[in-house]
Amino acid sequence: MIDFRNVNTLWSSVLVETLFCCGVSTVVICPGSRSTPLTVAFANHPQITAIPLLDERSAAFFALGRAKKTGLPTVLVCTSGTAGANFYPAVIEGCQSSVPLIVLTADRPPELRDCHAGQAIAQHRLYGNYPNWHCEVALPEANLAMLRYLRQTMIQAYNRALYPHRGVVHLNLPFREPLAPLERPSMDLDRLPADFFTAATVSVSETSVLNLPWNRWRDKSGLIIAGLAQPQNPQNYCEEIALLAQHLDFPVFAEALSPLRNYAPLNPYLISTYDVILRQSAPRKLVPEVVIQIGELPISKELRGWLQDTDPDRWLITPKVENFDSLHGKTVHLHTSIDRVAAQIEVVADRPPGQYCQQWLDLEAAARNKIDRTMESITELREAKVAWLISQTLPVGTPIFLANSMSVRYAEYFWPPNSHKIAPYFSRGANGIDGTLSTALGIAYEDRGVLLTGDLALLHDTNGFLSADKFSGHLTIVLVNNHGGGIFEILPIADFPSFEEYFATPQAVDIAQLCRAYKIEHIAIRDWQELSSLLSELPPTGIRVLELTCDRQEDAAWLRHNLALLGKNY
Repeated sequence: MIDFRNVNTLWSSVLVETLFCCGVSTVVICPGSRSTPLTVAFANHPQITAIPLLDERSAAFFALGRAKKTGLPTVLVCTSGTAGANFYPAVIEGCQSSVPLIVLTADRPPELRDCHAGQAIAQHRLYGNYPNWHCEVALPEANLAMLRYLRQTMIQAYNRALYPHRGVVHLNLPFREPLAPLERPSMDLDRLPADFFTAATVSVSETSVLNLPWNRWRDKSGLIIAGLAQPQNPQNYCEEIALLAQHLDFPVFAEALSPLRNYAPLNPYLISTYDVILRQSAPRKLVPEVVIQIGELPISKELRGWLQDTDPDRWLITPKVENFDSLHGKTVHLHTSIDRVAAQIEVVADRPPGQYCQQWLDLEAAARNKIDRTMESITELREAKVAWLISQTLPVGTPIFLANSMSVRYAEYFWPPNSHKIAPYFSRGANGIDGTLSTALGIAYEDRGVLLTGDLALLHDTNGFLSADKFSGHLTIVLVNNHGGGIFEILPIADFPSFEEYFATPQAVDIAQLCRAYKIEHIAIRDWQELSSLLSELPPTGIRVLELTCDRQEDAAWLRHNLALLGKNY
């Protein structure tokens, strides 16, 4: 397994074996010459899945999707020069949304830098302050002391991708010739000690005592906000929040981009319609004394505005050290996790909700009934109904990636509580549309998954289709094609001149022809029954696009009108 053919093969095979011992199981490799030693070592490892992808930006987002799904570091490999620069958008998203990636950029040796040797740029700290850690690795040497240094550097890289919080690690690795695995038998070293890799393990434990302000929470009119979350064990996460809600008698505002709405039977305190409820004046007067925020705030502007206007005492539960209060209110950051909070709670017998909690539950029941009846009455193809229908149609446990812009917003407005254990994924770190398709492919790899997206987000990443012949599993792409940027239709800029050209950016790509070019299955959806039938049982393999053609002006007008009505009569 350790390759002694030359110094580069030895160095790279030790690097790869160390990462494997730490826990790495997947690597995404982009083609290039300078990274040859790394590519050969990863490709030859019998227990690591090596996925070759052509386009670096697409490859990086594919790796991001794999890391989101597994919760473990995925490795990215590229050659020197601008190749690594194409990883930058995914590195930013990985940093902002705490996704563990280990980026390995091959580089020219020092003597070939700053001398016009070709394909050499300044790769030291290429990604600025975004990575958890950056390391300029030494040139390969075939001696035991340096291989021990390499081993410890790889262990450090793996640790820093996960602790104290998940994120991106960047290692820049220079290589001299020979890059190919040519025989150079003159090395003095021909074996490693038998216990060389026993040090390549990761062990981190939390020992700090957690003191929580229970006396400031109990017997108060309060609520819990469960924001954006992609927990590795969603059922436990939902059970822990339900336990806290029951203990404090607090309703739970459940963001669509958390698992809570898809495990609804676990928590009778769920509020899924807070956005439409808070558009009315009477519910806005239900000001809580206490707000416990778990993770990031939901995307709802109505909720954010209400919290900013009322400025209640807020406690933020997150193990991260960053500031999670973009509203700059009266907040106390509790740097811990919901599982450690729940561990302090003793299970109590069921009891009826108190007055404050019951008021929110009554509002939820009325709003949910009105939303569901409205959705059931929609017969034409309208974007507002897509997320609502998907939530009730997908097989149990299906992972779904929700693209940014309108896809996540319609889910936030209308995704109903259910028992289908659907796993939502998203890229809300930097909130961009880049890498949408590739991230979804990474999530669905060796599984069956769904992507809900608009046309611009898909077209921005069509190079993701280049991985079709390497893709194992199935991805259904539900494409809402409204020929432009639908989100801008609901923003004030829609009333300004030149809106169509500079903001809506209409496109006329024939999606069916595009799919044919990549040998991707395409189905034009004619009605809701057809969409439900195609989503109720996903194929085991392949990629397909289910295209719904919608009118973005009509959809925007419908949304403005109905969001104002759905919360009324309370």
